[in-house]
Amino acid sequence: MGTNTFHLLIVEDRPGQPPHPLVRTKVGVRLGEGGISKGEIAPLPYARALQTVRGFKEEIELHAVTEVRATATSAMRVSRNGPDLVRDILETTGIQVEVIAGEREAELIAKGIRQAVPLGQAKHLLMDIGGGSVEFIIANEDTIFWKQSFEIGAQRLLDKFFPDPSGVFPREQLQAELEYLADKLAPLTAAVAAHGPLAGLVGSSGSFDTLADLSVGQVRREADLPPSTLLPLADFEQHFAQLLTLDHEGRVALPGMFPMRADMLLVASVIVKYVLATYGLTQITTSAFALKEGLLAELLGK
Repeated sequence: MGTNTFHLLIVEDRPGQPPHPLVRTKVGVRLGEGGISKGEIAPLPYARALQTVRGFKEEIELHAVTEVRATATSAMRVSRNGPDLVRDILETTGIQVEVIAGEREAELIAKGIRQAVPLGQAKHLLMDIGGGSVEFIIANEDTIFWKQSFEIGAQRLLDKFFPDPSGVFPREQLQAELEYLADKLAPLTAAVAAHGPLAGLVGSSGSFDTLADLSVGQVRREADLPPSTLLPLADFEQHFAQLLTLDHEGRVALPGMFPMRADMLLVASVIVKYVLATYGLTQITTSAFALKEGLLAELLGK
C-alpha cells in the first residue's frame, strides 16, 4: 500500500517451480494527495484506500488465498491518522496491515529488484521513487552495502515545488528542487563516494515504469511489463526535456503516459536527472519488480 498506488499480487507457490502469478494489478489510490505534506491522510484518499482494499479482499477470497501479507509505506508511516486506517482496514476486511520502516522498505525493494535484474558482482545504485519516500540502495547480487529511505517522494515534491501543476514547470522551481535535493541527499553523496564506482542506476516502481512506457509509446499493464528494460540515456534526456516544455494537458497526452503520473513524473524525473549528473552514471535499467516481489521472494525463501 504505497503513497500513490496500491498493488495486489496473488501467486500460486508450486514446489520446484517459479511462483505462478494469478493476479498482478495496481490501483491509483493517491493516498498522499492533499495531506501527506501536512502529516495526515485526507478524507477522500482515506475512503479510496478502504474501497480499494475491500476490492482486493474480494479477489483474495475469489482465489482462495491461504496466506496474506499486507505492507504500507510512507503515507501510513508518517501520517497522524495512519493507525486509524490500519484499524479500519482490519475491521472491514480482516486484513492486518504492517506499516514498515524506511530501512525495511529499502531492503525489500533490493530483494525485489534482484528477482528482475542480474546485478552480478558490480555495485549498482538502486532507486525507488514513491509518492512519499525515495529509497536508495547500493548493492550487487548478494550484498547490500548501504541503504537509506528519504522522505522526499514525488507527492511531497509536487506539493513543495509545483503546487499548481496545470501549467509548465517554472525554471526557477527546477533549480530550487535541484538545490533541495543536493541538501537532502548529502548522505547518499557520501555513500557513493565511499562505495563507488557504480556500474549504473537501476530504477523500480511507477516513475521508471512510465519512463519505459514513454520510450515504447504505450501504457502497458503491469502484467505485460518485462522484468527489466535498458532505458537509453538519450531517451531519458529526451523525455525530461519534453516534460519541461509541456503543461498538464500536454503531459497527459504523451503516448505512454499513465495519466495519474503526468505531474509527479516531472518532479520525479528531476531526482533522476540529479542522480545521473551528480554521480556520473551513464546506464539506466528499469525494474518492473520492487517491494512486493521482494516480500514474495522473502516469504518463499529465495
